[in-house]
Amino acid sequence: MGRGIPKQFLTIGGLPVLVHSLRVLEAAVSVAEVILAVSAEDREYCLREIVTPHGFTKVRKIVTGGEHRQDSVRHGLEGINDDTDVVLVHDAVRPFLTEDMVEQVIARAAQHGAAVVAIPMRDTVKQAGADGLIESTVDRHGLWLAQTPQAFRLALLREAHRKALLEGFHATDDAQLVERLGHRVALVEGSGQNIKITRPEDLVLGEAILAARSGR
Repeated sequence: MGRGIPKQFLTIGGLPVLVHSLRVLEAAVSVAEVILAVSAEDREYCLREIVTPHGFTKVRKIVTGGEHRQDSVRHGLEGINDDTDVVLVHDAVRPFLTEDMVEQVIARAAQHGAAVVAIPMRDTVKQAGADGLIESTVDRHGLWLAQTPQAFRLALLREAHRKALLEGFHATDDAQLVERLGHRVALVEGSGQNIKITRPEDLVLGEAILAARSGR
């Protein structure tokens, strides 16, 4: 982003991106508690500026994240009570998830063991070589773009992370770790509005989404 602060603390509609995400999880009936994984230097800030002033009562723990996203999720898993049935993993910088997404993905994970929110790919996909020239057009039928939230049976996700840590394997999402165990993952159709804030233009798009949702 080039702004010198973590993306989850940038603002959309006058509120930090993380606040938008937490508001949905706070309101979701099926979510019992929330564990935040943040960098060591941001833990106090997160508690003082995000959790406490906004009254997020479901945030029970703030754990120190790791070098990679996968490490942060694993640290969060270590803080979950063993009697938990289904665990939800969500990227803080996807502020436009909905309660319906949360409830659907949790229900599908309870049924199938693992589920992810995703959208079917609609753009034409090109396979290119190292020289930057197109080699082929990929059939997009059956291709989906994974989003979060993603939900899993706790024991299944812990085993997936244990195996990945043991083998030094790094994935781009938790579903891939579960797939490596040979476990199939169910799909829940998400939304094109469920964007990930990663570039400056995403903040502009986020403001537009927020305005559309509020009827402005």
